[in-house]
Amino acid sequence: MAAAMHPWLVEFIQRIDDRRLPPAHAAGGVLSDADLFDLFESQLDSRLLDLQSRLMQAAGQSFYTIGSAGHEGNAAVAKALRVTDPAFLHYRSGAFFIQRAKQSPGSTPLYDMMLSFAASADEPIAGGRHKVLGSLHLNVPPQTSTIASHVPKAMGTAFAIGLSKRLNHQGTWPHDAIAMCSFGDASANHSTALGAINSASWAAYQQIPMPLLLVCEDNGLGISTHTPKGWIQQQLSQRPSLKYFFADGSNLAETYLVAREAADYVRQKRKPAVLHLRTVRLFGHAGADAEVAYRSKQEIALDSERDPLLHSCAALISRGLLDHQQLIAYVQQQQQRIARIATQASQQPKLETAEQVMASIVPPRRKGDFPVPVSGEQRANLFKWDKHNAGKPQHLAKLINLALHDLMAQHQNIVMCGEDIAKKGGVYHVTQHLMEAFGPNRVLNTVLDEQSILGLAIGMAQQGFIAMPEIQFLAYVHNAEDQIRGEAATLSFFSNGQYTNPMVIRIAGLAYQRGFGGHFHNDNSFAVFRDIPGVILLCPSNGRDGALLMRQAVDLAAREQRVVIMLEPIALYMTRDLHQEGDGGWLNEYPDPQEPTPALGEPSIHGDGEELAIISYGNGYYLSRQAAAKLADQGRKVRVLDIRCLVPLHVDKIIDALAGCKKVLIVDECRRRGSLSEELFTALHETKPGLFTVSRLNAEDSFIPLGKAAYSVLPSTEQIIDQANQLLEAN
Repeated sequence: MAAAMHPWLVEFIQRIDDRRLPPAHAAGGVLSDADLFDLFESQLDSRLLDLQSRLMQAAGQSFYTIGSAGHEGNAAVAKALRVTDPAFLHYRSGAFFIQRAKQSPGSTPLYDMMLSFAASADEPIAGGRHKVLGSLHLNVPPQTSTIASHVPKAMGTAFAIGLSKRLNHQGTWPHDAIAMCSFGDASANHSTALGAINSASWAAYQQIPMPLLLVCEDNGLGISTHTPKGWIQQQLSQRPSLKYFFADGSNLAETYLVAREAADYVRQKRKPAVLHLRTVRLFGHAGADAEVAYRSKQEIALDSERDPLLHSCAALISRGLLDHQQLIAYVQQQQQRIARIATQASQQPKLETAEQVMASIVPPRRKGDFPVPVSGEQRANLFKWDKHNAGKPQHLAKLINLALHDLMAQHQNIVMCGEDIAKKGGVYHVTQHLMEAFGPNRVLNTVLDEQSILGLAIGMAQQGFIAMPEIQFLAYVHNAEDQIRGEAATLSFFSNGQYTNPMVIRIAGLAYQRGFGGHFHNDNSFAVFRDIPGVILLCPSNGRDGALLMRQAVDLAAREQRVVIMLEPIALYMTRDLHQEGDGGWLNEYPDPQEPTPALGEPSIHGDGEELAIISYGNGYYLSRQAAAKLADQGRKVRVLDIRCLVPLHVDKIIDALAGCKKVLIVDECRRRGSLSEELFTALHETKPGLFTVSRLNAEDSFIPLGKAAYSVLPSTEQIIDQANQLLEAN
C-alpha cells in the first residue's frame, strides 16, 4: 500500500509531468553527471524528510517541524568541505548533513534524522532530547536553537585549530581542518554573531590564523521580518580581513564552485571568509507559521519559482540524465522509502523517565593516565621569580596565582584567555608572570567581548584544551550568559555525552570593594548560574581554599569534563588581616601541590560550638569569622561553615557539618530575593523537618551604589552579631 503523500509533493510531481520547470542553469563543466545526481539526491531526501516530518506531526509522531526547504543548495557546500572539518550548522542544513554523511561509508542520515524528528531515545546524537543536526563521526557538533549562539564557538574552534598547530597539540580536529559555521540572514544581525565575526576579523587582521568559513544562508526573512535588499552583502562584504564570496543557492554548480573556492581560500590562507548564499524559504518559518498573514500570495508564489529542487530537476533533464517520467518515478521511489523509514523510526523507544532524560547532563569521566604535578628543578625554575616569598603566608590573589603556575605546568593543555590577563597580569594581578612562564599562546589577551571570550573557550575545549577564560567582573558575564547556559552547559546533554567542553571559567566578583566599584564592579548576584544543570560553581574565601579549589576545578574539568565556574571575591583578593590591622589573620601558606583537595561540596568548619552555626561563603564568611570571635567574647559557642561549593549545594554534607547545632544563621552577601540563602533555608527544612531553627541575613534587594553607601545595603559584622544574639535568645 502506497504511503500518504504530502500535498506539496503531489503538486511538485504534477509540475514535472507538465514540464513546467525553470530554464536550467549553465553548469560550465563544474559538476560531473554523477556529482550532479549525487547532490540532487541529497536535496530531494532533505525535502522529503521535511514533508514527512509534517505528516508525522499531524499524526502526533513528530514534535518540531522547522525544516530546510529552500536551503537545499547547502548540499554543495558540504561537498566542497572535508568530513574532518567541524561544521556548526544552522537548523536549515538537512541537505548539508545528508551530503556530508556520504563521505563516511556506513552512515544512515535519513534514519538518524527521522529518529530525531520522532524524539526517539535511539537517535544517535541527542538521544531524543532535541531535534538537532549532529554526529560525532561526521564532526557535526549539535547546536541549540538559540539565534546565532553557535557562531562564537565556531570562531573559537577555528582559532583552536591554529593554536593546536602552534603548540603541537593533537586535538579533536586535524591541523589542516577549517571550521564551518552556517546561519541565516536574520541571525547575521544578532549581537552574538556580530561579536564573533568581529573577533574573527580582529584576529586575522593581526595575522593570527583563523581558518573559519562562515556561510550566511540568506532567504530574506527572519520569521516575518524582511531583510532589506542588499543589506547582507553590504554588512559582510566590507569587513577587514574577511574575504567575501557570493553564490546563488538555486544553482548547484555555482554553489559548489564558489564554496570550493571559499574553502580553499580559508584552508590555504588560514584566514576567515564568508560565503553569502542566496536561498529561499519555503513552507514558512516552521510548521505553525502561516506566512499568508504577513506576506502576499504573489510574493510567496514568486519565491516558489526559486525553489532549488525545481532548478536541480531542470539541470538533470537538460543533461539527459533522466527524462520527466524517470524523474517522477525516482521522486516517488524516494518518497516511499522515506515513508518506510518514518514508520520504523516512529516505533522506536522514547525517553520515559527523568533519570533517562538527565543521564547526559554530566559528561562521562575520562579514562587513562593524567599528568602529575611538576617537582624538583623544573618546579624550582617555575617559581624562581618569586623565591623571596617562598614559605611566607600570602593573600588570596597570590595563592591563586601560584596554583595557576603549578596547574599550567602540570597540564600542558590549559590555555587561559581574557581581557588584560597577559602582560598586565589581570586587573588584580592574579595572572601575573603566567605569560612569561608559559608564553603568549597559552595566556591570551582577547578582544573586549565576553560572548567571544566564552565562545573562544568553548571552541578550545572542544579541540581538546582545558580552557580557562577569565571574565573581568561578574556584572560583565550577563552580556554573555547564554554562552554558558545555552551552549557550554548543554553540549553534553544534547550530544548524549559524546561532545564535551571542559573548562574553568574564572570570574572576579561579589561586593565589598573599597574605593572602587559601584554596581558594575561590585555585583553581588550570581543567580544566573544557580539553575543551570550540570554547572559547578566554586567560591573560595581565603588563599588556602583558593589554591585547593582551583586545583579541584581543573581536576573536575580534566577528569570529568565539567564546566566549572570559579567565583573569586574581589574584596578578599588582597585582604591580609582579620580582626585588627597587622594581624595577618587572613593570610595563608601555599598548600603543597600533593595535598588532596577537599571532597566536592564539603564545607570547611571553623570552631566546634553547638549553640549556633553560621553558614556563609565568600565575603560573608570573612565577616562571620569576625562576628564569631566577638560572639565568643560574649561567651557564645559558635561554629562557622564556609560552604565553598555554591552550585550544586551538597545539603547532606552541610547537614553533617551542623551535627549538634539546632540554631542556624545563614549569612548571604547576595540579595534577599533570588540568593543562595533561599535554597539553603528551604533545603534544611525539607531535609530535616523541625530540626533546625533557621534565620537569614542578606543584602538588600538593591543594586550596589558607589562609595561608603555600598555598605548600607550589605550585611555587616555588627548585623551578624545582632541577628545571632536574637536567634540565640529566642525560645
